[in-house]
Amino acid sequence: MNRSLPIVAATVAFMLAACATTQRKSYAKLQAAHPRSILIVPVVNNTVDVDAPDYFLSTLPIPVAERGYYVFPVNLVGHVMENEGLSDAAMVHSADATRLCALFGADAVLFVTIERWDAKYMVITTQVTVEFSYALKDGKTGETLWVHHASMVYAPGSGGGGLIGAVVNAALTKAAPNYMPLARQANANTFAYPGPGLPAGPYLPEWQKDIAAQ
Repeated sequence: MNRSLPIVAATVAFMLAACATTQRKSYAKLQAAHPRSILIVPVVNNTVDVDAPDYFLSTLPIPVAERGYYVFPVNLVGHVMENEGLSDAAMVHSADATRLCALFGADAVLFVTIERWDAKYMVITTQVTVEFSYALKDGKTGETLWVHHASMVYAPGSGGGGLIGAVVNAALTKAAPNYMPLARQANANTFAYPGPGLPAGPYLPEWQKDIAAQ
């Protein structure tokens, strides 16, 4: 019976995370702005993991582009920001959204903050947690069009080795936690529509149809 506890913990954690991403939103401001292109700027990192921003930033363009929006190359965006004296992500996030969008001719800018990116050892398992705050702002007015908060938690099972297997697996996870699947899943849940995410952009056939059906 005890050997199933880590697996149960993982399942419950994923269920809770999924439930947290089903909050209903108002899309009136986003509809009025009808952005075609989205600028994704460097993410703010509120964790102690210095590698988290680069890893997480790499997971953002694809799910946003798959919603039918043009996404500016994040590496190019980073270089331009540095040339404009915005070498730090916190400086970018405190800058005027309209100024940032004007640099690229973008319709909207996506700000994301990493709130958690950690792995905690818990006796016979290691709990890996990621947590993010998202905000999309209008490139013309600077007004916030859409916000979301997402978290994902994973606690691996024993791998079939009983108590000893659980301890070994927990130690391995703690030594080298794999955050990327959690980060990708958090983004998938966040941008999904219908749901908490973005309605279809102009590069999808569902543009202006899926949101009208809600």
